[in-house]
Amino acid sequence: MFDDSSPAVSRRTFLTALVATSAASLTGCVNVPTAPPPGLPRPGQVPQMPPEGDRYGAVTDQGHTIPAVPTEKIDPRFLRQEVADPTGEAPGTIVVDTAAHFLYHVRHGGRAMRYGVGLGRAGFEWSGRAIIERKQQWPKWFPPAEMIERQPELEKYAAEFDKANGVWRGGMEPGIMNPLGARALYIYEDGKDTLYRVHGSPEWWTIGKSVSSGCVRMLNQDIIHLYDNVPVDTPILVTSGLISV
Repeated sequence: MFDDSSPAVSRRTFLTALVATSAASLTGCVNVPTAPPPGLPRPGQVPQMPPEGDRYGAVTDQGHTIPAVPTEKIDPRFLRQEVADPTGEAPGTIVVDTAAHFLYHVRHGGRAMRYGVGLGRAGFEWSGRAIIERKQQWPKWFPPAEMIERQPELEKYAAEFDKANGVWRGGMEPGIMNPLGARALYIYEDGKDTLYRVHGSPEWWTIGKSVSSGCVRMLNQDIIHLYDNVPVDTPILVTSGLISV
């Protein structure tokens, strides 16, 4: 998934940097918004407001209105909650358990904040230790060239380098339907962009599931909460099979 400051990173560069990574992983962060299952409200339609003070109520943020999440339609396990830390990692570390579809932000005292996440259909192919090297609020999205080849309607979002000004133009503007959502955390390994992100998504019905394509997707309300508590240079561990509580 490209953003407003990384469209210059090529897939070839990624392969060179991560030779041990399977080719399937290259499609891991190129999702586009999809329609919800039949009978569910579309993301642009604000569901009935939950009780006042609910953490998943509608949010107005930087001129964007994030709809309330219909939490009654999500498995309660995947809603944000503090739990006993099953990771054993140092406080401040982010741990993504791809098998259980959980993201943990480790706290002091043997506790962790746990969030439900959505993953691509093929799972999160890359795993290991890395660093959150960059953060972005309401990022742009630039679909990679190979995705545009498969879906020509995305050509209008293609990246174009403005040589005169030294900046990238194009991309999908920030907004509630942008695939990167309200916030994005950029995962780097050994100083190189892995092209994987932890980011928000309007697709609440995908949390706890592996559907479509994508990186680590979170409810927009959750990624805002995590973003505010995660500084740059936060360590991240992506693994599978933690014993969850």
